[in-house]
Amino acid sequence: MNSSQEPNQSLFNQASTSVQACIECMFACKHCASACLQEEHVHMMRECIKHCLTCVETCQLCTSLELRHSELAEQAMQLCASACQLCAAECSKHEHEHCQICAKACLACAKACLAYRA
Repeated sequence: MNSSQEPNQSLFNQASTSVQACIECMFACKHCASACLQEEHVHMMRECIKHCLTCVETCQLCTSLELRHSELAEQAMQLCASACQLCAAECSKHEHEHCQICAKACLACAKACLAYRA
């Protein structure tokens, strides 16, 4: 077993469900925004890109606040859930595989954020 990878994997596995969902959502949204920029009709993907980038930022905020046990984490989770729901709604309008993957990750993240300390 590679000892250099073990602690990192262990830390991710020890993270809360909401932090894990936020990290997975950030990756999906970053990938989706990048892929949308490569689409032939990029002008039609502006809203998708905008929502993906907003989602990334709110997920980053939630992850940071929760990891340092901030008293504002719960409020950030509510904001993140809203951003994820908006992004999922926009991405689900598009047939691109990256948009569909993003929409699923956003819905999972919204669910995890809404369940945070519920």
